[in-house]
Amino acid sequence: MALTLIATVLALVLGHLAPGLARAVRDHRWFARWLRWLAARPALAAWWRSGWGVVLAVVPPLLLVGLLQGLLDDAVWGLGGLLFGVAALFYAWGPRDLDRDVDAVVDAPDPIARRHAAVALSDSGVAPADADALVTAVFRNALRRWFGVLLWFLLLGPVGAVGYRLVALLAAAAAAGRLPAGTARGASAVLRWIEWPVAQLMSLALALVGSFDRVVTAWRAAGGAGLQPRADFLGAAGRAAVASELAWDGTVAPPGAGADPYVGDGGVVRLRKAMALVWRCLLAWLVVLALFVIAGFVS
Repeated sequence: MALTLIATVLALVLGHLAPGLARAVRDHRWFARWLRWLAARPALAAWWRSGWGVVLAVVPPLLLVGLLQGLLDDAVWGLGGLLFGVAALFYAWGPRDLDRDVDAVVDAPDPIARRHAAVALSDSGVAPADADALVTAVFRNALRRWFGVLLWFLLLGPVGAVGYRLVALLAAAAAAGRLPAGTARGASAVLRWIEWPVAQLMSLALALVGSFDRVVTAWRAAGGAGLQPRADFLGAAGRAAVASELAWDGTVAPPGAGADPYVGDGGVVRLRKAMALVWRCLLAWLVVLALFVIAGFVS
């Protein structure tokens, strides 16, 4: 547990101090080539076109990661396992730096530049259309870039972190229409299931670091109390937390229906609030992890 905390902090610091290295390391083109190779194998065609295509795509790379994890865990008094954990977490994080993408929108000189920068927060290649969509995009990206990787790293180590990233990449390929229908359905279903606990824990952290009543009410209204594999409630919880922060500050009135979030300061303030809440959630997760480490040492 202590090594997990150290690896998490080191990966975070390294990502911020060496963005060029992060861009070079987080190159996932090999996975796209791997998917094309699988699609071109006639012997695997039946499996590849079914829901089992997810297994074909993800399991072989994870077997290699698991083998390395097992070999390095106890190497050099645990240092090998620590370094491999940092490398795996650093690779699976992102791939883009969320706070840098948010800063690019906030610091853009005009509405057109803001809208162009906001495309980096969208899965569809189109900038979020309104203030609510902009805030939701921040929390969705926080789940995909940070918290999903982190939770599965905490649970399964390097295999969990890399596994989450590969499933997310596979689901992105499915959304872009680059996979057979069966494999696409399987990838989307697996991603929904592995993101559901992440979204639940993020919503809990938002309730603790924001307005508990508002966040829980929004979470419940959006279906967060159910067991369906979906993460839509995270956006609702995030919007409620941002609205609570704005109400507390009394600085910006809610925009009218259809207001352009890239004109004026309303969207910028909401982005800053959303990003601040994401950082507070991450800090809350790390504090809880540190408490587990301390409890382990004490016991």
